[in-house]
Amino acid sequence: MKIKQYLTVLIAAVFTLSSCSDFLEPVSESNFDETYVFSNAGDAKKMVMGVYALFTQDSYTSRMSNVWMQNTDVEVQAPSALPDGSRRDVWSLQGGLLTGFGDIKTAWDQNYLAIDRANQCIEGIQKSPEAKTGEMKMLLGESYCLRAYRYFLLINFWGDVPYFRDAANATMQLDVPKTDKNIIYSGMIQDLVNSEADMFFADEFSDGIERMNREFALGMISRLALFRAGYGMTKGGEMKRADEYLNIQTNDSLAVTYTYKGVTKTARTSTEYFQLAKDYAEKLTELKPRQLTDFATVFMNQNKWIKPVNSDILYEVAFGNTNSGGDVGWCVGVPVTGGSYGKTTIQVGFSPTYYFMFDEKDKRRDVTITKVSYTDENTQSTLGVTSLAAGKWNRIFLPAAPGEASSKGTGINWPLMRYSDVLLMLAEAENELNGPTALARNLLKTVRARAFDAADHALQVENYVNSLTDKTAFFDAIVTERALEFGGECLRKFDLVRWNIYGKKIVETKAALDNMGKAGNNLELENPEVAKYAGYARKLYYQKRNGKIKWYNTFYNPEVIPEMIVDDADLEKAGNENAYATINWTQSLYKKVTDTEGNVTYTTADFTDRCWRGYKDPSGITAVPYLLPINIQTVAASKYLNNEGYGLVLTN
Repeated sequence: MKIKQYLTVLIAAVFTLSSCSDFLEPVSESNFDETYVFSNAGDAKKMVMGVYALFTQDSYTSRMSNVWMQNTDVEVQAPSALPDGSRRDVWSLQGGLLTGFGDIKTAWDQNYLAIDRANQCIEGIQKSPEAKTGEMKMLLGESYCLRAYRYFLLINFWGDVPYFRDAANATMQLDVPKTDKNIIYSGMIQDLVNSEADMFFADEFSDGIERMNREFALGMISRLALFRAGYGMTKGGEMKRADEYLNIQTNDSLAVTYTYKGVTKTARTSTEYFQLAKDYAEKLTELKPRQLTDFATVFMNQNKWIKPVNSDILYEVAFGNTNSGGDVGWCVGVPVTGGSYGKTTIQVGFSPTYYFMFDEKDKRRDVTITKVSYTDENTQSTLGVTSLAAGKWNRIFLPAAPGEASSKGTGINWPLMRYSDVLLMLAEAENELNGPTALARNLLKTVRARAFDAADHALQVENYVNSLTDKTAFFDAIVTERALEFGGECLRKFDLVRWNIYGKKIVETKAALDNMGKAGNNLELENPEVAKYAGYARKLYYQKRNGKIKWYNTFYNPEVIPEMIVDDADLEKAGNENAYATINWTQSLYKKVTDTEGNVTYTTADFTDRCWRGYKDPSGITAVPYLLPINIQTVAASKYLNNEGYGLVLTN
């Protein structure tokens, strides 16, 4: 990937300017002259690339970008039977137990290192004699975007956090109290509002969608504004909007001023931030409109290292096939266990309920979710209903086989903002402000239209969207559509938080899994909540030809069960050309227990018991303990930081 040519040893050396190697540690004096480094766009670009370089660290390539983004009603990975002090405790919503987990400290430190590097770039570019040139303005805008994104991660993983707008130096106080998340959101939005107009669109410079461009900045303003308008965990462990507990009218650090279509506005309230989100999403659609391309092609392009501009992806993190190469297609993607394309260690999965959330004709389902793995590039195996994986990324499709010993470093980029995201954010904001207007409905129709063949548009697009006649119904449809559109891209966790429906979705998902499992085992069919799943596939039937799986049924029980059933290992033997093998499906979602006397009972499956065990409220009303703790080493080094409050459960 072309931007990787800048990530050289020179960057690491240049960044001894003032960066601290660890959070709250004193900084070293500069060995380079800041005036020289930022005197020209070429060297300034190398500095900005040094901020991007931290995306190639493990704390981002797997942990913060995807592995820690579970468990929701979409992305779900089953943890161990008991808390084990690893990333699996994040999955089970027991992250509060991980005060000593080194990965959490590394992620915290590297976010702040990235922020400090961005702060250096901001200050250096602003002081540069070349500051008013187009390329330097672009680099300044990128630096603001990079800083904003890192604070976005910090806030969503840790809640209120220390806030630094100046580059670290030897005389600066680095041990500071936490700042309310909404103040940080407002500050980041104001920075982007002030700088986005000076940035290049992706088609205006050579690095395209592999650098944070103007499209991304506009989309990020909308995303941040929706989060600023939404809910977050307070120190008291409650989910509140800023309006509910902060003095938004007199505290200017909670306000953003901007001008749109000649009108100057100031956002303070949640409603005004929804308006800001709408204005900037709309601005992007007017300045750089584009058609949504074929859904499968969006991700096949990533697998093949193709990076079109003016298409669906606005910005993707450039991992490249050097400098670690990223973990997409290793920890998130289609499982591969052998062959010349290497091996995966998949750590991102899906809830079975998510699979059934799709209409059977929705073309996104079989792109998003894979029911097969690869034992080598030519041989597929089936995945169980609780082992579903992300189908969008598959190392088998890399431009060249990386070798049987390969694992990480696929070179597949990570999508951070897509045009469909902007359309759905615009629809959401419009609905929040004005209900399901023609604008909101047309945006939702645009996203749904590419998910279905033209012959199905009347029912699945027009009739479906037109039936959403009130604000609540349309909001619920947006919640569902974002799930269908972005599965595996790990946006869901933070979305559920800002909507304050995380607990509700956990409770709904667990109930649905139990009811599907009961139906799959012919239990309690007199219960309407169980009976509605009676037609869902108890088992899936399949054949295998030349190593490839061919499904007989995919969603419902087949009307006619195949006559000839054999073991998977016998499928391709002579005489079995018409035979099928089976895999348990909804039948697996409820556990059969046989005691020592042969008595049989049924109970909730281990998968359902374990995945969300850190959330105890059967009503779904109380706050989900989604935040991570600050590492004990960081706390010990600080006068101000601790893990009190914020819904953290620090004991098992």
